[in-house]
Amino acid sequence: MHSSVSAILTPSNWPFSLEWLPQPAYMVGGAVRDAILGRTREYWDLDFVIPSDAVKVARAIAKHYQAGFVLLDAERKIARVVFPQATADFAQQEGNSIEIDLHRRDFTINAIAYNPHTQEIIDPLQGCADLQQGLLRMISPANLKDDPLRLMRAYRQAAQLSFKIEPTTQATIRALASSITTVAAERVRTEIGYLLASPQGTPWLANAGKDGLLTDLFKNATGESFEKLAAVDTAAAILAPQFGTELQQYVRDTVKTTWLGIAKLACLVHPHPEVAEIELQELTYSRAEIRAVMTALKLFPQLKSSNKSIREQYLLFQEAGNVFPTIVLLAVAQDTLVEAISGDKSLLVYSPLVSRYLNPDDLVAHPTQLVSGKELMVALKIPASPVVGELLTEIAIAQAEGKIATAEAAIEFARQIL
Repeated sequence: MHSSVSAILTPSNWPFSLEWLPQPAYMVGGAVRDAILGRTREYWDLDFVIPSDAVKVARAIAKHYQAGFVLLDAERKIARVVFPQATADFAQQEGNSIEIDLHRRDFTINAIAYNPHTQEIIDPLQGCADLQQGLLRMISPANLKDDPLRLMRAYRQAAQLSFKIEPTTQATIRALASSITTVAAERVRTEIGYLLASPQGTPWLANAGKDGLLTDLFKNATGESFEKLAAVDTAAAILAPQFGTELQQYVRDTVKTTWLGIAKLACLVHPHPEVAEIELQELTYSRAEIRAVMTALKLFPQLKSSNKSIREQYLLFQEAGNVFPTIVLLAVAQDTLVEAISGDKSLLVYSPLVSRYLNPDDLVAHPTQLVSGKELMVALKIPASPVVGELLTEIAIAQAEGKIATAEAAIEFARQIL
């Protein structure tokens, strides 16, 4: 095992040279765990533990390689160096030896150290054995109590690695579940974000719900809410040809929730948009995420009514904006779950709207402006007021209906309305 681990973790793969690390220095955490599992990665996320002067070592490396430097925790002496294809965290060792440091971590599989100078693996808690068995095992209940976010992290890591949680650990998590409320909302939200982003996370979110970890976060979530999450995954697979890439994209670059994640959030909150808004604000979700969830909750029941007029379709698309794929996703999920319709049949109901949305030249879903508000105000000699907006909407609908096609016709049309 050691030779293959050394081959993956060899300093020749690092973004900096080994000689910058004092002796002893240890690599710990995810990179070591993944190397033992035989996984290589494109982007390196390295964690080092150094007996003393960790921040000083990090600063020197950042300066020499002209890399970014971030002091993460002045008190506990943890710093990060950011390279183009990697980040490296340097932490001061807790206690007098690496063994003491490892005993303070969350799970045995994360308490394995590697000494790059000697190529030796230090595994006082038999983490390697748990890796081979695919088990997530706590080091001690006290360590989970020290930082209750570790309770949530158990589910996230189990999902990411396809591991099982060892029974005593699971029982301890259940017993400590209510202490998750002492953790800052944004830290918990990050863990939940990982679980929302992929189908592997769904059963683990349901487990976290069963074990009482989400009770205080999502007060309105029920057993049925977690069934809906699985239905959303099923619907996402059905909609993959139409919306596969869109649903995997983030709501915004700055907001790391995917559109698939928005659909799942909508299943966990209260179905009434205004109540959902308050819930999500308390969990410190961003304005963009909250608005997306509210729009999805409000509009997905409206997709059902078929035979919509052009006007109704136009107004629906205007209100939906880029949340539209998520709205269809929720509608299909609801049909498969509640009405027991097959997903493909359900999709047929919405396919006229989906076709419009997917056609960039469709004037109902993607109107092009014949005239601007300013041009209307000049041509019709009217002041700026809500009336201008109303006229622009009527023009767009008339254009979608094929009644007008030029700027002149649009102005004439508006004049008649006035």
